[in-house]
Amino acid sequence: MDEVDLDRPSHLRSSPFALAGTKPSLPELAPDDPLWRTAEAANQYVRAAKSPATRRAYAADWRHFAAWCGEHGLQSLPAEPATVALYLAALGATHKPATITRRLTAISAVHGEADHPSPANLSHRLVADTLHGIRRTLGTSQKAKEPLSVTQLIRVLDHLEGGLLAARDRALLLVGFSGGLRRSEVATLSIDKLEWHKTGITIRLERSKTDQEGEGREVEIPLGQHPETCPVRALKSWLERANLTEGRVFRRVDRHGNVGMALDKDSIGVIVQRSVKRAGLAAKHYGGHSLRAGFATQAYLKGATELEIMQQTGHRSLAMVRRYIREGKKLRQTAAGKLGL
Repeated sequence: MDEVDLDRPSHLRSSPFALAGTKPSLPELAPDDPLWRTAEAANQYVRAAKSPATRRAYAADWRHFAAWCGEHGLQSLPAEPATVALYLAALGATHKPATITRRLTAISAVHGEADHPSPANLSHRLVADTLHGIRRTLGTSQKAKEPLSVTQLIRVLDHLEGGLLAARDRALLLVGFSGGLRRSEVATLSIDKLEWHKTGITIRLERSKTDQEGEGREVEIPLGQHPETCPVRALKSWLERANLTEGRVFRRVDRHGNVGMALDKDSIGVIVQRSVKRAGLAAKHYGGHSLRAGFATQAYLKGATELEIMQQTGHRSLAMVRRYIREGKKLRQTAAGKLGL
C-alpha cells in the first residue's frame, strides 16, 4: 500500500479516490468479464481527468485537513460545516487565501468521492462567512513575481557565465520571454515540436495549464533584430553545442559541462533567480513567471492588443492579461512623469 493510501481514512484506502491518483469508482471486474477491458479504459480516462500535479496537491490538502481533525478529535469524513469553519480559522494566520480556497476544493472533492455532501461548500453560511472574513482581514492579492523588462533581460544576458551553461541559460531566457511561456511549457519543450523556418521557429505545445484536454497550440518565435538577443539563434546555438537532436530541449548542465536529464518546471525559476542575481537585481522579486509576465507587459507597452497577447501566451481569461496591462500602464505613467511639465 502506498503512502497516500496509508494517510487516508481506512474506509477510503481501497476506495476510488481519483484525486490522489488511485483507482476510480468503477466496479472491479474479473479479466474474463466482457466489460473488463472497457472498465480498465474508463479507469485510465478518469485518472487523466486531472493532472498529476492537481491530484498531488489535492491529496496533500486532504491529508492536512484529516490530520488537523485527528489532532483535535474531530471527524474528517464526513465533516461538519462547523469543523471546516474552525479549520479555516486555524489556517487564516499562516496561509494565503488562495491556499485556503484550494483546501476547500480538496475537502469537497474527497466528500464527493465518498458520496457525502460537501461541508466545504460556500452555500454553508458559516463556511462562507469565515472565508469572507479571512479575505477581508488578510486580503486576497498574492505577491506576484515582478515582470522582467527587455532592458533588464539584456542586462541579465550580459552577465551570464559558464560556457555551455551560459548558452543554455541564454536560450532558455530568450525563448521563455519571447514566447510568453509558462515554466512548465519551457521545461517540457521537445525538439521534435520545433519547426524551423526562414522567419523564426514555430513551437507546438501539446498541453499546458489551461489546456488539460491536450488540444495544443502553436507559438511563434520570430528572428530577433540583434544577433546577441535573438531567441532563434540562441536556441540553435544551445542545441548544436549540447549536441541535442531529440528529446527535451532544455537539460541540466553540471559544472564539468556535461549535459544531463531534462529540467523540471521548478528549475526554471531557479535559473531565472540565479541569472538576475548575477546582474545585480534582487532575486527574491523574480522567478520563472517573470519571463511570461515580462513578455505580456512589454508587448502591451509596444502596442499589442489584449487579443494578440492572449494568442501568444495562451491565456483563456482576460483577468490575468489585464494585470500585466495595469503594470504596463504604470510604466507609461512613469514615462509621462518625466516630461517635465
